[in-house]
Amino acid sequence: MDKHYLTPLFTPESVVIFAGPLEDPASQTPQARALIESLKAQDFKGALRFLDITTSGTLADLAQSRSDLAIIALPPRDVSAALEIAGRMACRTALIISSGITAEHANELKKIARRESVYLLGPNCLGLQRPQIGLNASAAGPLARRGSLALVSQSGALTSSMLDWAANNGVGFSSVVSLGPHTGVDIAEVLDFLANDAQTHSIVVYLEGISSAKRFMSALRMAANAKPVVVLKAGRKPAGNEAAQTHSGAIVGSDDVFDAALRRAGAVRVRSFVELFSAAKCLASRYRPVGKRLAIVTNGGGPGVLAADWINEIHLQLGRLSGESIAALKPQLPELASLCDLIDLSEDAGAAHYRAAIEAAGHDNAIDGVLAIYSPKCGGDAAAVATVMAEVRKTIGKPLLSCWMGDASVGAARSILNDAAIPSFRTPEAAVGAFGNIASFYQNQQLLQQTPPPLSTLAKPDIEGARLIIESVLAERRKVLTEMESKTLLSAFHIPVTRTILARSANEAMMIATQLGFPVALKIDSPDISHKSDVQGVALNILNATGVRDTYNDMVQTVARLQPQARINGVTVQTMARTRHGREIYIGLVTDDPFGPVIAFGAGGTMIELINDRAMELPPLNQFLANRLINRSRVAETLGEWRGNSAADVDALEQILLRVSEMVCELPQLREMDINPIIIDESGAVAVDARIVIDHAPRGVSNRTDNYSHLSILPYPAHYEQVWPLPGGGEYTVRPIQPDDAQMLQDLMHHLSAESRYFRFVSSISELPPSMLARFTLIDYDREMALVAVHKERTAGADGDITETERVVGVSRYITNPDQSSCEFSLVVADDFGGKGLGSRLMQSIMDVARDKGLAEIDGLVLANNPGMLKLMRSLGFEVKSFAEDPDFKLVTHPL
Repeated sequence: MDKHYLTPLFTPESVVIFAGPLEDPASQTPQARALIESLKAQDFKGALRFLDITTSGTLADLAQSRSDLAIIALPPRDVSAALEIAGRMACRTALIISSGITAEHANELKKIARRESVYLLGPNCLGLQRPQIGLNASAAGPLARRGSLALVSQSGALTSSMLDWAANNGVGFSSVVSLGPHTGVDIAEVLDFLANDAQTHSIVVYLEGISSAKRFMSALRMAANAKPVVVLKAGRKPAGNEAAQTHSGAIVGSDDVFDAALRRAGAVRVRSFVELFSAAKCLASRYRPVGKRLAIVTNGGGPGVLAADWINEIHLQLGRLSGESIAALKPQLPELASLCDLIDLSEDAGAAHYRAAIEAAGHDNAIDGVLAIYSPKCGGDAAAVATVMAEVRKTIGKPLLSCWMGDASVGAARSILNDAAIPSFRTPEAAVGAFGNIASFYQNQQLLQQTPPPLSTLAKPDIEGARLIIESVLAERRKVLTEMESKTLLSAFHIPVTRTILARSANEAMMIATQLGFPVALKIDSPDISHKSDVQGVALNILNATGVRDTYNDMVQTVARLQPQARINGVTVQTMARTRHGREIYIGLVTDDPFGPVIAFGAGGTMIELINDRAMELPPLNQFLANRLINRSRVAETLGEWRGNSAADVDALEQILLRVSEMVCELPQLREMDINPIIIDESGAVAVDARIVIDHAPRGVSNRTDNYSHLSILPYPAHYEQVWPLPGGGEYTVRPIQPDDAQMLQDLMHHLSAESRYFRFVSSISELPPSMLARFTLIDYDREMALVAVHKERTAGADGDITETERVVGVSRYITNPDQSSCEFSLVVADDFGGKGLGSRLMQSIMDVARDKGLAEIDGLVLANNPGMLKLMRSLGFEVKSFAEDPDFKLVTHPL
């Protein structure tokens, strides 16, 4: 009922192998020989069967044969036939380990798989391993040891290297999956399975490319919400795009966007193979840091200082003992020990001193993790210190890392640490870097929990007016808006801009300038000129009418000479923005392939490319995300009190970012945008110049106000919120679920009767585990939906004050099925709200959402002994049928 569709691939009960004649190894492919050796050496408890497609006797039995998984390791010419045979055998999944298959052949195999309803992993991959069930369906070497870490890799060579490294470092795996470049089951589907896999506690990913940003982000967000995910991406592209028509497009490279996407998804990115190994060590130890304060326990000042330097370098914090901890620890240490910053035990430290120091740091609330560094000393016992660490690890709940420096004298100690699952590193920098990567998981989780709506709580923008401007420009077969048009678009979303009026002659410019008041700025207005300063098309601080006239004439002549093909509409006259204490900022937009629109923020002005200060975030934004975006830029350091200047109005800057986010959400025609500079000081912010590039909306994106398919992360669907009356008085709100609803959802679970819990979960579960609670409340609104019924309850306190609290009293949800045309629903209502129409309303609302998403059918399984639910289903027009796979259930279906 709740089985993932890839379960037969990862946990098959029966396997059929197409690997050529067993009695003739010479006719087998190298992958087939490696696979057969792996299968012989493993302890798989399921049924294994070898088939040779060249023998007609085997084909006669196909109609009676069924398998969960077909493994195909044949020459490319025979793979298609074997896959068709697997389909006739009703295999639900297939794995192709054969190599040398072209992209065209791979597409043909995918078509066969779709026709036969087979989920296909491969071709051109090394296969997969599931150590828990003893399955080594791979050509990647011996079966890995059991563990809780999943490895997903788009490189066969890296997969083999990682397994070889893990064998000597005490790292075990729940799953190892090698994905080829043309695989049917892609990385998003594998992540989706691993997110729900109870055997997997953390995931490391080696990534070279993705086919669908939206599917990848959806799966990655789900996985990272349930367990730590660390990603190493290869193939970084250099920042820069010569064809870009704005500063933002020119300085933002796809690697920056990928960084922003991973961060927003709650995952952690590493940048080297060494870092990936380091992260794997920490993840295999199931460490969950909740901060970035790392304490250093060392018997040598030099290594400790190196570690502290690297802590500062990667923006962690050195963990320091509290006064109480120092007072308690000091008497237990050698006389020369120092505890002021590092916990330097001195070269006289022994195992007992390390025990006392690590225990003190482990129980100090001002410390989030502990790194123990040991340098070999004459007469020292490295193994004894390692043994103490292995014992102490069981008593502290914080990450404990080790760095045993040297080599010949510390080998035995490293073995002890590996056996105790304590991550061990050879250099202080590697150890600190590993802690930093895992600490980033906590920081990025805060970004993951944000689910902003498309529109902020600020004054409503003039969306229709903005669309009219865009439509008029596109109707003229133009894509680049003039400065006047760009600023009008910004004004429609209430972004403050300098007063700007277009003058078509020198006399017009003089009159406009006199009315605006001096000083003024003049800028050339042309749809063909991207950077006005490059053609001397900007003049500032003009103080009188004569200066305006002369500047106008000189500017038009100069631009015509430097760029004779450019169309010149005239010159804009603008009020000069205050600059005495102002800082120059830029906010930009780029459209990335494949992640779509991305918002950029950094230092502005004419030297923007040289300064190269950029921070990135995927829309939509809320105030929390806008603030984090600002703080990630280098220019953020200048926004406080700086060189005698008052602190800038950061709230105004955040509001502009929220407005840009609204523009991106509501105007899918936007391709690039450059608001540069924005002048900000203590009294506010104003956009001085702007340039916007547009194009027709991407295919499949309409002008409906609730269509946001051009975004990688869908906004919170606030338009589904509705208020309904309760019989007998009062009301309740039906709205999409949010991560903040977790506690209310748990409270609903606690107050359900045992029967209601059993009807919903088919178990005696009385509380939702944290992973399930996270899975239920942070959802991908594109492929699933959960609606909660929220009732506001008023209670009087002892002092007579009335307090109002919210309570979730019902939940309906659906999840899209793998066929992408139907969905499966679930429903639960609080016992004390039964019989009040909530169940009917929640079901009708969730069906409306599914209908809006274009789904054709909604279905569900209801226990046969749940008459109330079956009655509700019939009243809503559902067809109730027997469920062939389990007579205890009824299958209920309804066309949408």
